Formats: sequence, C-alpha cells, structure tokens
Amino acid sequence: MTILKKLAIVLVIPFVISTVLFSCDNESVEPIIAIDTDNDGIADTIDNCVNTSNPNQEDTNDNGIGDVCENLTNTAPLAECVNGFADIYPCNDYDLMVHLPLTTFQSQAANDSWGWTDPDTGKEYALLATNDKTAFVDISDTNNPIYLGYVPTATTSSPWRDVKVYNNHAFIVADNNVGEDSHGLQVFDLTRLRNVANPPEIFTTDARLEDIGRAHNVVINEASGYAYTVGGNRSTTFSGGPIFINIQNPKSPTIEGGFSEGGYSHDAQVVTYNGPDTDYTGKEILIGSNENEVVIADVTDKANPVRISTISYANVRYAHQGWFTEDMRYFILGDELDEQRIGNNTRIITFDFSDLDNPMHHFDYLSDNPSIDHNGYIKNNTYFQASYRAGLRVLDISDIDNKSYTEVGFFDTYPEDNATAFDGAWNVYPFFESGNIIISDINRGLFVVRKKD
Repeated sequence: MTILKKLAIVLVIPFVISTVLFSCDNESVEPIIAIDTDNDGIADTIDNCVNTSNPNQEDTNDNGIGDVCENLTNTAPLAECVNGFADIYPCNDYDLMVHLPLTTFQSQAANDSWGWTDPDTGKEYALLATNDKTAFVDISDTNNPIYLGYVPTATTSSPWRDVKVYNNHAFIVADNNVGEDSHGLQVFDLTRLRNVANPPEIFTTDARLEDIGRAHNVVINEASGYAYTVGGNRSTTFSGGPIFINIQNPKSPTIEGGFSEGGYSHDAQVVTYNGPDTDYTGKEILIGSNENEVVIADVTDKANPVRISTISYANVRYAHQGWFTEDMRYFILGDELDEQRIGNNTRIITFDFSDLDNPMHHFDYLSDNPSIDHNGYIKNNTYFQASYRAGLRVLDISDIDNKSYTEVGFFDTYPEDNATAFDGAWNVYPFFESGNIIISDINRGLFVVRKKD
C-alpha cells in the first residue's frame, strides 16, 4: 500500500487562503499563500468568478464561469458599433448596452453619475444624478435594466448634483446656488436596492448632514472612510475649500474640520498615498482642482491640514478636475474653459507629481476636436474622459513617460456635433468589473457602453 507522503490542510480566512503542507520525510513546514481577491472564501485558483463574491459557486450551465460573472458579461448589445455607428451614435470600438432617456426619470437634465457593485450578489447598479433627484438603476442584466427608484433632492432643483459611494452607501450633495440653501449631505443605504417590490420607488434617505450647506462635489477616500465636500459657499468658514467628514459609520457622518488655505476647491481627489515620494507614504493626500491652480495638501491630521505645494500652468482658465495615475506619479487634469475662451481643441494637462513638494508640468495633449472636457478617470493605463458634445473619449496613456497619449475608442452620446458647448456627456464611470461603463448625458440621460469583444 502506498504511503501518503504529504497531507494538505486548507484553511480559508478572509482575504487570504493559507495552505500548509506537512512533510513526513522531514519536519519542515512550508506555508503557501493563495489569494482570495473577492473575499468569498474561495481561492482565486479555483474560484469560477475571481473578482465578484459568489461563495456558493453557482454555475447553472456547468461551463466553468460563475453565474454572477455570466450575468455581467454575456449580454447582447442594444446597438453594436458597426462602421462607426451604434444606432445614431458615432462610436469606435464601444457598443451601446443600455440607454434610458431623461423621460424615464421624469427629469429635465442629467449631471453626475457613479456606480455600485453589490458585494453579496455581484449585481451592478448605475447611480444617476439629475436636476431634481438621484436615480438608481439595476444594470446587472443590460438587456433588462430596471429603474428601481430615486432619492428626491433635499431642497430645490439644481443643475449640479454629485454622488459617490462608500461601504454600500451613496453620499449625495447639490450646489443649489441659492443663498444659504442647505441641501447638505444625503446618505442612502444601497443595500435597500436588493428588495424593491414595486419599482420605481421614492426612497427616503437614511441620514442627512445639513451643516455643510450646499456643495458642488463630494469625493471619498474609501481607504480611510472620509468624505470631502468641495465647492461650498465661499463666505463660510472654509471659503469653499474641502470639508472633512468622517463617514466610517455611514449613517452618522461627522464633520472633523476643513481646509481653507488653498481657497475655493471645485473638485478634488483624496488618496492614501503610496506613490514615488516616500516622504508621504501612508499619508492622506488631497489634490484640489482649484480654478486657477492645483493644490496638494496633507490632510492626515484633520485638525491640522498642511498645504504641501501648488502648481499652475500656461493658459489656465479653469482647473476643473483631475485624477492620479495608478502609480501616483502623474496627475491628469482637465481645464473646463480653455476650449471656449482660448480656442484650442480639447486639452488634457499632465503633471509629474513624483515629488509632491516640487510638482512639475509634464505635457499637454490636444485632441482632434474642439469639445469641452469635463470629468476624467483612470483605470490601469486607460484614461476615460467625459468630453461633453464629444461623449466618452478613451485614451491609452501607457506611454505617458514619453509624453504621448493615443485615442483608442469613443462613444459619442451627442451625435449632432462636437462643438464647444455645455451639452452631452457630463460624467463617466469606468470601474465595473464587467467592463460596463456608465455615461451620464445632460440631454439624453443614462447610457451604458462596453468595449467590443
């Protein structure tokens, strides 16, 4: 009878699966670490859906792909991108998966958008901000999107409403621009979307922090559990600069300070820093797009934020919004008004932030159309930009060191033209595992597109 030489015991714990091998030939113990990316108790090596939690490993058609992943990826386009068009929309390499017009939401205009993936079910949801509400759409089956309902505005209608997500909660602000109109920060528990009996439902909020007043935007550092509202009333304590809000208990948001030294901040990104400047490793760093300059600040100590440095650039007209590359070496910024006031084509400004104390201008990229750029985000080596009348533009930034970008795709939600005007794509959300990309269009509502297979 063959003697079993090794016995493998597998212990499953959150985030990591440890396999310990015991040898009968010697006394050595060799630990082997296997990763569990989606924290569902199944090692990546045997998980049939690595990035989406599915602890029961359902696989109805027994093809080795979990049902959750198949539901997200194996759906037919609403309109395939063929010969440069998907239905009426100009396109390059991106298919149209979902389109819900503004009439679906009974709103006059759309503005911001974000996304949420339910960690228990793997379902994907689009969060669409409009002039008078924040709407929630189940897009996990793009052939059958479900408008589940909405949170009404806390006060009056506004052309500027913003939403972000932390710990399965949506955080919503509005810039009502009406005196001291206190829309505040609305909080909505997104897990309530799992059980909606009669959609669309009008939802009440789970919490509301009125003390911030109005705000143009809200940004969240998910690693720390802090939200930062920006673009508030310039005459208040922090002069329209970031207000620091502890949201670690999402339903009990608490103000812990703010930052006025950099002046009014239109938008920002806040990260727990892990970039090339080791002086700031582990610090909470805020990059503010502050109209006439970019401000870098250390906001680790909420009672004592410190401005690290500032940088501006040639022909600045309105430093609007920017995003770190994933290695945190570069910061890519959009100037919202230069196309209109100077006459250049869409311009993307790139900074070298490898030394946060001494930021440097790296280069400018000019597109081949005159549309106004708005919000842009980075996933891997790809930059996804909402470019108003030019829709979603997709750039390969892998050659950023050599000051070169290449447009590799687009989906134009405003087919009439690419003129320099404030219509069309307001925001994009490119972070879903499935590859679905949300586009919120001011005039035409919600789009979901996906790169062609």
